[in-house]
Amino acid sequence: MEWLDGRIPGNAVGRLVRVGTTDELRPGQKKLVEADGWELLVCNAFGAYYAISAVCPHQDGPLQEGSLVGEIVTCPVHGYDFNVRTGECQFDPELGIATYPVKLQGADLYVELP
Repeated sequence: MEWLDGRIPGNAVGRLVRVGTTDELRPGQKKLVEADGWELLVCNAFGAYYAISAVCPHQDGPLQEGSLVGEIVTCPVHGYDFNVRTGECQFDPELGIATYPVKLQGADLYVELP
């Protein structure tokens, strides 16, 4: 992974880590990445890019193996579905997944990590 030089404006603790390019993710596609020790799923939903935790909080299912339809990624283990924009679980409002901002610099995708 490649670090973007400089600090994130208004956020002294965050950092941006390069996770790929826009050419690697067409609308409706997702990609498992390792970013500075974090396992994330980067998704392209309707041309917008999102990064979420790659593990379903229900029983640790691999979200990268599930489907992405619109903004909803579905866990292949038990069908729990999550909005990649908000992290909210559509099936169980008590569950949710972490979301991470994605920034574009040219064609490069960067995820903002805490």
